[in-house]
Amino acid sequence: MKGGFYGLMGKQISLILIALVCSTILIWAWEKTPLLSPVLPPEDRLLQLSPETLLRVPTASKPHISSVTEKKVANEHHEEISPGIEKSKTDVMAKPFEEKGDVSEREMAKKQEERKHSPEVVSENNVQVEERGSVFILQLLLLFNAMKNFWSRCSYCACLVTRVVTCRISFKHLNGPNHELMAVTEEEVNDNFALEGEHQAKGSANVEAPVASTNASSFIGYKVTHVEKQACNYAKGKWVVDDSRPLYSGFGCKQWLSAMWACRLTQRTDFAYEKLRWQPNNCAMEEFTASNFLERMQHKTIAFVGDSLGRQQFQSLMCMATGGKEMSDVLDVGKEYGLVKAKGSIRPDGWAYRFPRTNTTILYYWSASLADLEPLDITNRLTDYAMHLDRPPAFLRHFLPKFNVLVLNTGHHWNRGKFRANRWVMHVGGVPNIDRKIADIGGAKNFTIYSIVHWVDSQLLKYPGLKAFYRTISPRHFFNGDWNTGGTCDNTTPSLGKEVLQDESSDPVAAGAVKGTKVTLTDITALSQLRDEGHISRYSIRATPGMQDCLHWCLPGVPDTWNEILFAQV
Repeated sequence: MKGGFYGLMGKQISLILIALVCSTILIWAWEKTPLLSPVLPPEDRLLQLSPETLLRVPTASKPHISSVTEKKVANEHHEEISPGIEKSKTDVMAKPFEEKGDVSEREMAKKQEERKHSPEVVSENNVQVEERGSVFILQLLLLFNAMKNFWSRCSYCACLVTRVVTCRISFKHLNGPNHELMAVTEEEVNDNFALEGEHQAKGSANVEAPVASTNASSFIGYKVTHVEKQACNYAKGKWVVDDSRPLYSGFGCKQWLSAMWACRLTQRTDFAYEKLRWQPNNCAMEEFTASNFLERMQHKTIAFVGDSLGRQQFQSLMCMATGGKEMSDVLDVGKEYGLVKAKGSIRPDGWAYRFPRTNTTILYYWSASLADLEPLDITNRLTDYAMHLDRPPAFLRHFLPKFNVLVLNTGHHWNRGKFRANRWVMHVGGVPNIDRKIADIGGAKNFTIYSIVHWVDSQLLKYPGLKAFYRTISPRHFFNGDWNTGGTCDNTTPSLGKEVLQDESSDPVAAGAVKGTKVTLTDITALSQLRDEGHISRYSIRATPGMQDCLHWCLPGVPDTWNEILFAQV
């Protein structure tokens, strides 16, 4: 079927090409030799165009040619039109405006005799053509132009069928036998043309208007451009100072922001970190505004599922969506998702808030490992928990159909200390893990990330309205030690540079997990690595002497950029 279609297309193009070549040869032969003149009917039987009609015939896109054309005119390609309209031509254009009674029959006969023997010079390589042939040439040019327009449309269709990214069809008619018909590939075009615009809709075509001049023999070109939409790599770029930042006030966002992350409420005195904005290379990131976000998320739910860094991103988005202001009309809908504080718990497993004006819901669910946790003995408060590495959390399995945007993350709880403190026991296939390849913490983490990403990918077919994102790991910045051995991050300016140039992700596990799936990678690792001055550091409200928080971020701060990238991706 495919071959038949291309075969049919090839036959049509061949027939059009033959017709085009034949017409071109006919025109070229007419200019180069007077042998075809006997074919024309007598002068008195020629189609006579009135001077008004001749004056109304435009030459391409330039102004109409005046009856006085003895002066030289330069076309768009700097070719001169030679002065070829002699006095006889002036008479031809002028006499019809005189009254018939003013000219005797003898004078009219004399003028006709002069016109029969007076050559008409056409400004095309000084080739002389009789006046009576100019009308025929004009008709052929009009026919040729119509054929050219038809051919350009056919060529555009052929470009789309044969998946040629850019085609350029150039016509050089009446300029000798070197008529050109040229189709070039994307690589060739890139050497000669600058593609305009960085974000054209996929599958769209940009058809430029024909280039024309006052000379009928000038170059006429059509460029049909089919530009594939290229996704912006938001991970590459640099931090720039923006005095319009921050997006919200750390003082004002008390309703949504935990006091332990609101550095404006601590003893910290330097806040230059709030003025930095991430600028991706070679593309502009869409500006985040609360109104645009809520309108885009109208009647939708965005869910963050992950560890405490996911909770920071959730609180950041709440502050961004409210402008850092208290809003009494925002509803707490945590009960709809079972997010209530259990008896004896310090806090609920998550939060959910709804903006009634747009029916937009933003929620967070705490799942530090993204693995399903199941108590081995529900009657024992100190029981161990089966950590099902190949099974998504029960919350996600149950509520996924209600989500429109899902953002996943994990990373910093994959260590022996957390495993012991939480009494996690790795399970695979419903039984304790015996596979040595995933027995170590690193292997188990990688296995879980791949499992959750591919499970979500399998669900996207069931829920076409769902968009899923996996956020890469947020970096730590402990210098001169670790979190419990005196590590610090108390500098006030970025010390690791300002720009990310690498193409590959700094989180290869996450990048590998989403590869080949419809889950989108929100790559924030490298750009966050440059912001070692943006952590809580020693200014935590409940700081322990000798210990600094070089994992979590001050808000407003770096997590706001994560949400800006997410907003651009959504």
